[in-house]
Amino acid sequence: MAAGRSNQEIAGVLYLTPSTVKWYSHQIYQKLGAKRRTEAVEKARGLGVV
Repeated sequence: MAAGRSNQEIAGVLYLTPSTVKWYSHQIYQKLGAKRRTEAVEKARGLGVV
C-alpha cells in the first residue's frame, strides 16, 4: 500500500483476491481514522508503522 500499489497488484503478490485486499484496506483506514489510501499511508508513516 505504501509503495503505491493497487489492490489488484497487492492481491497478486499476497495470493489474495482483490476484494479481500479491499476489505483489509478498509479496516486499516478505520483504525487509522483515514478516508483515503494516501491519508492512511501518511498517518501510518507518522506513527512509525511504515
